[in-house]
Amino acid sequence: MVQVIQGKDITLAQLIDQFGLERADNEQFFLEWQQDLPELSDLEKQSLNEVKAEYLHLSRYQILEPVVKMVVLSPILRLAGFYQPPFYIASEEEVRISSEDEGTIIRGRIDILVFHPPFWVLVVEAKRAEYSLEVAISQALVYMLANPGNDKPTFAFITNGREFQFIKLTKQDTPRYALSYTLSLNRGDDLHTVVKVLKRLAYLVRNS
Repeated sequence: MVQVIQGKDITLAQLIDQFGLERADNEQFFLEWQQDLPELSDLEKQSLNEVKAEYLHLSRYQILEPVVKMVVLSPILRLAGFYQPPFYIASEEEVRISSEDEGTIIRGRIDILVFHPPFWVLVVEAKRAEYSLEVAISQALVYMLANPGNDKPTFAFITNGREFQFIKLTKQDTPRYALSYTLSLNRGDDLHTVVKVLKRLAYLVRNS
């Protein structure tokens, strides 16, 4: 009997058991979020400081996922250049993956997908403010595993508005992934770093 699981309900343990997913131990596996990051202009820094101030103001009350997307995600994706050629944006993209024996099917919808036809560039998963990023990691990995291209890495960006984390996945032979450190809107210039990493990923795709 085929088991159908919603992407939001999948666990990391299930992905490891049923899809052979492995975490990469080599620190060299995911250097894209640490090396050769671009500098931001004063205007870009000012824009990000405004995003931070707006979020902190609004967070006096409960912030739901649509507000996280509007207040935080939209401006940083714009600053990173993902609304400009050669990139396109899709929302609520439906995906489906099945285990090798096809005993398990996982279905779900990607919050935001940045793509450069025909390749997926970035899977974005947003959660409401009080959620831990842990709940988004396995869900993002499901969608990354569904990427139809196997020859290029896929990246994910997960956020609850206050915290941010990047994921890299490769699917050659054994699917392997790695995580960045958790960056925080409350810590120094971490929000600046988030946009620097996004800009770096955009640059790598444009020049690949």
